[in-house]
Amino acid sequence: MELPQSIRNQIEGKEYQIDETGMSGSRILLFSDMVLKVQRKSRETEQELCMMEWLQDRLPVPGILAKEEAGEEQFLLMSRLEGEMMCEETYMGNPVLQTKVLAEGLKRLWAVDLSGCPADCRLDHKLMRAAEQVEQGLVDLDNVEPDTFGPEGFRGPEELLDWLFGNRPEEEAVLSHGDYCLPNVFGKGDRLTGYLDLGRAGIADKWCDIALCYRSLSQNYSGRFHGKAYSGYDDLSLFKELGIAPDWEKIRYYILLDELF
Repeated sequence: MELPQSIRNQIEGKEYQIDETGMSGSRILLFSDMVLKVQRKSRETEQELCMMEWLQDRLPVPGILAKEEAGEEQFLLMSRLEGEMMCEETYMGNPVLQTKVLAEGLKRLWAVDLSGCPADCRLDHKLMRAAEQVEQGLVDLDNVEPDTFGPEGFRGPEELLDWLFGNRPEEEAVLSHGDYCLPNVFGKGDRLTGYLDLGRAGIADKWCDIALCYRSLSQNYSGRFHGKAYSGYDDLSLFKELGIAPDWEKIRYYILLDELF
């Protein structure tokens, strides 16, 4: 792949591995102390850079070492987070430890002062984005939950979008990661070490992250991404660690909203 010179100067001659975890479609090169992320330019990639810069002194996110654009591609060289993803064996084999770190990650997001946050991802904005996705035929129907569409679900993205507009809940605004799934949260032992993939981060309802975390836990423990199922997972453990009761209506709403992205 052709790399901008400023990127090449920092990585040339260094050993790397290709990371195939996740579903973003980005190309990820892992170095011992850096990560190179190559992706097609979009509104989401611009938001990721903006939020990473804003969060540098607020939360543990990667440091930006270099950023370049060439044609339709964006190149982002960043520092590598310490620790492991929440979907690694260390945490999948210890759901109590995993839940502790995930809950800490949510609480730290919610504790951030929203003053000056450059991205608004509340429903006024998110539903407009969802409508664009549907109108432009960008909904990935191959990666939705089996019962979202079809005889037991919605007839298609248009019907789902109408339902989302008609059933929008009250929002409790916090700083939201926007894609709070196991591969995007890092820990070391019982300590949170950082967040990745911040292209959907911004001000949003706290239940957005709770819903996507709950879904990610369920999918990973069922064996959807590992090729094997794990035991010992209590689907109420996240709520117990957070000290809140599950709001199943909001959880369903935000999981369905995410189906359009």
